[in-house]
Amino acid sequence: MTSPETLPTDPSPLAAYKAILRAIIENRPSGTRQRLAEAIGKNRSFISQIISPAYATPVPVQHLETIFHVCHFAPRERQAFLNAYRAAHPGRLEVVDAGRPMRRLVVELPDFGSANLNARADHIVLGVARGLVSLIPAAADEEADAQGESL
Repeated sequence: MTSPETLPTDPSPLAAYKAILRAIIENRPSGTRQRLAEAIGKNRSFISQIISPAYATPVPVQHLETIFHVCHFAPRERQAFLNAYRAAHPGRLEVVDAGRPMRRLVVELPDFGSANLNARADHIVLGVARGLVSLIPAAADEEADAQGESL
């Protein structure tokens, strides 16, 4: 019998969205954690931290779209996750929503006939993409400078 002192309390908003993410990842094919880690440029241990309520590590907002894409969130799963994420981090999503719009580019690569070579090619392409994303602050600065000069 369980005493009232040992009954679980409502999870924190952080734990709530982590539980949603963990359930989704656990219901996906084997290797999803590794693919997700590679897609966001982190180690598998980082994925374990962002899906575990035991860690206070939040899911970085800049990785949400990648997580949704790699993990194939259904619309209802995505909405439930975003509601919990907003509760845990008020205002954080709105900062991203107000930022520069992103676009998706699909790149087809040949199969190099080796898992190792395919992984190396994927790593190179992802590295180039991350490098391009790192240009966003510089592009915004140049845009602001250009607008200031035209006034």
